[in-house]
Amino acid sequence: MNITHKDLNLLHLFHVLYQERNATLAAERMALSQPALSHKLNKLRHQFGDPLFVRAPRGMTPTPRAHELAPEVQRLVEGLEAFYERCDGQDFLSRPARLHLYSTDYIEQTLLPKLLPVLREQAPNLVLVTHNTRGQLPRDALEKGSCDLAIAGFYTDLPDTFHQQRLLSEDFVVLAWKHNPHLAQGLDLDTFLRCDHLLTTLTGDLDGLVDRALHAQGHRRKVVAGLSSFLAPARLVRGTDLLLTCLRSVAEDATERDQDLCHHPLPLKLAQVEVMQIWHQRTHADPMRSWFRQQVWAAAQS
Repeated sequence: MNITHKDLNLLHLFHVLYQERNATLAAERMALSQPALSHKLNKLRHQFGDPLFVRAPRGMTPTPRAHELAPEVQRLVEGLEAFYERCDGQDFLSRPARLHLYSTDYIEQTLLPKLLPVLREQAPNLVLVTHNTRGQLPRDALEKGSCDLAIAGFYTDLPDTFHQQRLLSEDFVVLAWKHNPHLAQGLDLDTFLRCDHLLTTLTGDLDGLVDRALHAQGHRRKVVAGLSSFLAPARLVRGTDLLLTCLRSVAEDATERDQDLCHHPLPLKLAQVEVMQIWHQRTHADPMRSWFRQQVWAAAQS
């Protein structure tokens, strides 16, 4: 078939519509007006002799023909994008770009002080936007392109279309007020269980890693508050008899800021947290995002 009279830009429209399943979102993503998108969609339907996307209560639903075409169109579009990126050389660092990182306040505090100066110097037109991952892998956002990278220590069961790289490992310690009356003789498991506790919960579930390890040994601790931050609980320990089991870097940062705080070894065997960066196959070959992942990894190693 001669492609001379084919509009290859319509393949990009198909690709975006198939991902978004919503005409308004697709128009915003492609910087098109609604009439312009409708006009292109009509041309796309005529080209393939099929409606491809039909209206549904919550957007648009692909037809069987669209599902059949989608994998091949994705390969073609991603191949063309990679081709043009290679043709453009290394100028991508000077182009305006916006990257979306899903993580936690702990990751922001750990990595951004080292990462942001590098981004500002080497990619001055890049804007980084962070989002709270809220305890779950942002799978839809990664697949649709509204998330470029996700970083946390609790992602599991990744689909085959996702990539991952270990950034760092951390163990747990117990943060406490130096004058906690319960800790005059140190911290053993019995003392740990007699104290009240704070914990971080991104989902509202108070049964965390520590609690599951205790349950396995037939023990239970008393949790008086679960907070949606990794950093805020450290500020609540001072002047109280509360304990906070947290990552070592969180405790070390807290004790550096407040000399009345200290941390103890956790009197419980608990596996280290492996902090991973996760990305989707669709961005694997993109030069800007590949470069960004390299800078994240370098910041984590330093």
